[in-house]
Amino acid sequence: MQELGGHVEREFETVAADVLVVGGGGAACRAAIEAGKTSRCVIAVDGVFGRAGTTTTGMGGMNVALGNFDSRDNWEVHYEDTIKGGQFINNQELVEIFSKEGLERIYDLEQYGMLFHRMDNGRIAQRRESGSTYHRTCMTGDRTGHELQRTLTREVQRRRIPVFEEVVVAALLVEDGSVAGALGLDFRSGRFLVFRAPAVVMATGGCVRLYEICSNAHESTGDGVGMAHRAGAALIDMEMVQFHPTGMVFPESGKGLLVSEAVRGDGGQLINSEGERFMTRYSPDWMELATRDVVARAIWSEVTQGRGSPHGGVYLDISHVPAQEIEVRLPLMLRQLLRTGIDIRKEAMEVLPTPHFMCGGIRIDAEAATTLPGLFAGGETAGGVHGANRLGANSFTDLQVFGARAGRSAAYYAAGQQRKASASQVKHLVAELSAPLDRAEGTSPISLRKRLQKLMYQSVGIVRNRQGLESARTELMGMKTDGIPVMSVAGSPRYNYALVESIKIRNMVETALAIAECALKREESRGVHFREDFPQQDPSWLANIIVSRCGSEMRTEVVEVVASSTHPVVASTA
Repeated sequence: MQELGGHVEREFETVAADVLVVGGGGAACRAAIEAGKTSRCVIAVDGVFGRAGTTTTGMGGMNVALGNFDSRDNWEVHYEDTIKGGQFINNQELVEIFSKEGLERIYDLEQYGMLFHRMDNGRIAQRRESGSTYHRTCMTGDRTGHELQRTLTREVQRRRIPVFEEVVVAALLVEDGSVAGALGLDFRSGRFLVFRAPAVVMATGGCVRLYEICSNAHESTGDGVGMAHRAGAALIDMEMVQFHPTGMVFPESGKGLLVSEAVRGDGGQLINSEGERFMTRYSPDWMELATRDVVARAIWSEVTQGRGSPHGGVYLDISHVPAQEIEVRLPLMLRQLLRTGIDIRKEAMEVLPTPHFMCGGIRIDAEAATTLPGLFAGGETAGGVHGANRLGANSFTDLQVFGARAGRSAAYYAAGQQRKASASQVKHLVAELSAPLDRAEGTSPISLRKRLQKLMYQSVGIVRNRQGLESARTELMGMKTDGIPVMSVAGSPRYNYALVESIKIRNMVETALAIAECALKREESRGVHFREDFPQQDPSWLANIIVSRCGSEMRTEVVEVVASSTHPVVASTA
């Protein structure tokens, strides 16, 4: 290392590849498997491969219209359910691909060795989850995410795809308006890594760790979305942050723990403090299996109207189901809650909606390409499939379908490309990201993160209004202009958690600002977006909100929904 302009010029290493996949969850693995068939592909994950990300926490299952349980189900019904559940602002072309190709992708998983629960005839068993007309959720009990991640991790390893663990990718490298790779920090060595790759797949998961309490893994901080936007890629429907209806509120040791949708799928009932099964008033036909936005707002209404449980939630009770069935169908859920002191075979849980899934994200086309040449996205990082609300168990299908498409498209794009980021750009970014280490005093990145999370939970949460959103936007802009430029981090760059936070907070603030801006722009309530000052759905807002960059400014634009050219579904068919 040497002194340069008053700062330390830090060393960096270079990794050359055709395709860089950023992330380690289900979409990232599936993208790497596909890209690795025809190109030199590497993975960078900011944790330990196979354990990082939110895929492992998904319990419910994977929606695929196999028709094993009910022969009336098919991809067209799944397609319509998804669009209706998304309140008709989904990109219908993407949903059609998703519904059709899910049938192929589940057989890929079987070929890779994934274990599914079976019916007596040997076919994959299916349960029904929220918003689905028929039983179409394929599962491995209530640990489907764990089994999915195990299967894909093993397949990546079998194919000998190089994985860079504990590497925090901080920024995309762009030359002449196209991707040229990415810059990351190796947590173990403290060195920066320059990934020189003409194609990058962003599969970093969602961003609900922007909220103080949530159901997701620590890594779900919106890194991919923030990086993509800062590099020039467009975002879509960022206001659509889904709150899962059932997150634990008691005991304190289990607060925020997700209670799987499988509990309601297998007979769980929602009860208020008066002993009433209150979903009869909100959705008498669907009851607890209504779409997540409907159930979440129903719970919120019960609590705010004074019919909540002692700890500020409502009761979710499955104790009427035989204990043996619970032990067989919900073993993971049973074990997790027993550790908190709750035996679901004998007593009810206390639950409240918790931030769970980002329905919006980086805008992609049918080939999983973004608006920035060379950048592709899949899984929760990408937007457009789910519209204003995701159906239960649709996420695993999404990450397999568009993870595969992103990997295949990236490999095809990379063939023959030799774009290289300039040395000056790399040095500038390294100096910028290292600056907190060279600053003796300044803002703590960890305190900035905590401030942001509290702000988002209070002002950009399940119920929103103009005053709260404008206040949040102002405070977030203050963090961006006055907090981030003066961050200070002590110690060595090796194993420095505060340094990692100083990198992540840049993308967290960018992503949070996009959510607040879009929530302000959409002056109606639709799906998971609820404005108490605009409580009704407005037909004139049957549109998407696109976020793009204009210089250093964030610009929002309202655009018409992309309908399918072959199977259009319109709001009047609901």
